[in-house]
Amino acid sequence: MTPSSYRQGGRAWHWLLLVPAVVPLLVPLYNKLEPALFGLPFFYWFQMAFVGITVAIVTLVYQATRKKRRS
Repeated sequence: MTPSSYRQGGRAWHWLLLVPAVVPLLVPLYNKLEPALFGLPFFYWFQMAFVGITVAIVTLVYQATRKKRRS
């Protein structure tokens, strides 16, 4: 696989990395108390859940682009 063909196929996966970068900046999206989960306001448990979502997205992008590099 040539570097230019990798750039064309792998670039689409990298757009997913914008989600963990942009969503935490949209504070009005999660600046509320309800629904509470285990006594935690939405504001806090959403941020904690988003850490896991970010890890999943970064892992997905890494695995998808890593496979393209090997072949």
